Amino acid sequence: MPSTTPLRRQQPLRGAALLALSALFFALMGVFIREATASVNNEMIVFFRNAVGVLFFLPLVLTRGLTPLRTQRPWAHIKRSLYGLAAMYCYFYALAHLPLTDAMLFSYAAPVFVPLIARVWLKEPLTRPMLAATAIGFVGVALVAKPSGALLSGLSLVGILAAVLAACAFVSIREMSSSEPAFRIVFWFALVSTLISAVPLLWAWQTLTAPQWLLLIAAGLTASFGQIAMSQAYSCAPPGLIGPVAYLAIVFGGLIAWLRWDEVPGQASLIGAALVFAAGLLPLLWRTKPAA
Repeated sequence: MPSTTPLRRQQPLRGAALLALSALFFALMGVFIREATASVNNEMIVFFRNAVGVLFFLPLVLTRGLTPLRTQRPWAHIKRSLYGLAAMYCYFYALAHLPLTDAMLFSYAAPVFVPLIARVWLKEPLTRPMLAATAIGFVGVALVAKPSGALLSGLSLVGILAAVLAACAFVSIREMSSSEPAFRIVFWFALVSTLISAVPLLWAWQTLTAPQWLLLIAAGLTASFGQIAMSQAYSCAPPGLIGPVAYLAIVFGGLIAWLRWDEVPGQASLIGAALVFAAGLLPLLWRTKPAA
């Protein structure tokens, strides 16, 4: 069976910029989710985060019909959605039960696993610079997050699982990128995830207040924007090449925490931020010679 890899675009700079934008949106989503978990259960949060994503596409459906959203690869979308939804449950659970920085550290450890999964799944190149960049980025994340003792608790397994599942979702996006545009990938993810996550509401529904509605809607919108930017990013370049850029979400989260909760970053955080930026740029800088 011939490989579809040559059909995929190779635009690493554009991909890195889009992934940085998605990191900002996902950092904002994490803040909204953290605020909501104080009074809203995990089942409700996951459902509305996805349901808002479906509503996000209503203008497109009303103006252009369902034709742009039709796909010849339904199983690929279902597989991507299952990985993403499972990762979402784990991540939101971590946000509710761990400090914000710990939860984000686990979630954005996904790029550590991306190059290995992409190598096995898509047969994409796995170079030493890629491995070095992910290692440097993880060290930077640890310095920025200043992880607490919670990392050594049983809850850490949930966070690690979220990272592995998210990495699988990222690679599955790359796999579909040769034929599926970003908006279609995001739509099917939102639709399938909404249908599946609606089932637990049969026993977990709760009445929401106005502030809770606003938090969930804001989380859903920022997540939708982040998904679109991320899907476009991974259609531009291999996950192993630009994946470390996703670490910027930790930097953005730290800045938001500083503005929102007056959490002033220390020297370790500043060094970590520099390492995160370096990890995102090193694979692009190393890509100076055309492939043989």
